[in-house]
Amino acid sequence: MSTPQPPMPQAAVPNWQAPNGPSYGGYTSPIPVVRTHLGHALASEWTKIKSVRSTIWTLGVFVVLVVGIGLLAALVVSSSSSEMNGENPLSLGFFGLLLGSMCIITLGVLTTASEYGTGMIRTTMTACPSRGRVLAAKSIVFFGVAFVVTLVASGFIAFVDASLLENNGAKDPSAGEWFKGTVGVSLYIALLGLLSLIVGSIIRHSAGAITVMIGAVLAPLVIALFMFSQSLEGVRQALFEYSIPNQLSVFYSNSLTESGPSGWDPLWIIVGVTAVAFAGAVALLEQRDV
Repeated sequence: MSTPQPPMPQAAVPNWQAPNGPSYGGYTSPIPVVRTHLGHALASEWTKIKSVRSTIWTLGVFVVLVVGIGLLAALVVSSSSSEMNGENPLSLGFFGLLLGSMCIITLGVLTTASEYGTGMIRTTMTACPSRGRVLAAKSIVFFGVAFVVTLVASGFIAFVDASLLENNGAKDPSAGEWFKGTVGVSLYIALLGLLSLIVGSIIRHSAGAITVMIGAVLAPLVIALFMFSQSLEGVRQALFEYSIPNQLSVFYSNSLTESGPSGWDPLWIIVGVTAVAFAGAVALLEQRDV
């Protein structure tokens, strides 16, 4: 008969308890509890926007359009025998920015609407139940990215156009014209993209929100072109003056009309519209189910 072996000594249970961790029935989590704040939401949204492949593609196409069309326009003008007669050479960057704004609009909508389409918004709201904070974080991160990219692209093409056309009778832009043609127009494009982000949060459908924003950009100008009736002259003039393409051209002192917004008026208009839309989006987020 074999002699029974003495029991093996048990290893001491490691102490995984942390002084700041939550306790669940005798178990204390080693992960300390930290009250979340806007900084955490910003870090999360920055991780999202930089890791999504569509962001790189959309911004890449935007830069190609702004630089490519602006450079092409400058090369055509510089190779022709006609002179610019003292016109602002920075205005040739308008064409690329107008077409490139569609990329910023699309990216702005996708920043919010795509999360509703994929269901990722449930995870986002679970991690951060404060819906206003989530929308604010998305807005801050997107606005910063859109502004920086637009400023780099518009600034680069502005310097290139001014260098190519300095011998074609173009005037030397003043400091104020340089500022409006780079920083001013970049702020406007970034705010237009931010408005698209907010519309995407309200509509919660990518294709629908993109259609609404493209219509807001192009419809007033197209409708005004076909208003031939004399009784509609006032409406036609207002659509021309406050259409987004005309407001964008104001930053280059090249407005379609002699009246209407001038100077920095387009920037204040887009700021007011975006602020009202943001307040409406926050109110809807608090009332709706995710």
